Amino acid sequence: MASEVKVKKRRIAWGISGGGDRIAEIVQIMKEISAKYRDVLEIEVFASKAGETVLKYYKLEEEVKQAFPKFMVEINSNAPFLAALVQSQRYGIFLIAPASSNTVAKIACGIGDTMLTNSAIMGLKAFVPLYILPTDYREKTIYTKLPNGKEMKLRIRKEEADQTRKLEVMEDVHVFENPQKMQQAIENWISQA
Repeated sequence: MASEVKVKKRRIAWGISGGGDRIAEIVQIMKEISAKYRDVLEIEVFASKAGETVLKYYKLEEEVKQAFPKFMVEINSNAPFLAALVQSQRYGIFLIAPASSNTVAKIACGIGDTMLTNSAIMGLKAFVPLYILPTDYREKTIYTKLPNGKEMKLRIRKEEADQTRKLEVMEDVHVFENPQKMQQAIENWISQA
């Protein structure tokens, strides 16, 4: 009888902040990556308070909870104690997708007053790469899909885009313009194991 070799899984801490743009697409990518790499990867999901609200608003909370048994919601900046888990390198990467303009600005300015921003900053101090998909990438007008299927026209202002540009020059921060580029980067990271 041949013995099975147990492969140590790599881990990603996936943060969901209060950004609604492309949230359904991001949840779908989370599920695809999890299914495709289930033998070598474990995704643990951490939602900010606002992230939980957005998941509920888009009727995605139960779908995420069913797909990811390790799903936790922020109580405060240190509960759950994600910052310690990230900083102790439990995860190979810390990812925030979607990252609201509020989350992006706080990380760019070194403000760690939420579970996700605190964890990002503490992780970077411990050389844990931050992968981040901002909802507001460059100045332009976008159309985002609402839960009812209608589109809403939004302006990404220079002020929001400036915060994203600050992140782009930070060491160990990988900023993605769209979910497909983020997915490719995650898959590249997994294949380097």
